[in-house]
Amino acid sequence: MDYRPFYCRMILKMNIDCNGCYQRISRALLQMRVFSLAELDSHMIDKRHSRVTVTGAFSPQDVAIKIRKRTNRRVEILDVREASPADQDRGPGYMP
Repeated sequence: MDYRPFYCRMILKMNIDCNGCYQRISRALLQMRVFSLAELDSHMIDKRHSRVTVTGAFSPQDVAIKIRKRTNRRVEILDVREASPADQDRGPGYMP
């Protein structure tokens, strides 16, 4: 199977129990933005609902695997939608 990067918005379900878990996930995402081939434009961590939203040009399976390895947390992909870079300007709560 060939997984090519495309601009998308992916919603992940992760176990975020405490502030340490939140910081670990945030740090992993920020490191991926700097050192990875995946172009992550933005991310949002919703601690209350244990969800992480990532937007950018990447392969969803690869990003989920990298997050799982870096955080040592179970990752479940809930939704992957194709998005356009213009959708990023509409605010953090906007979902097409």
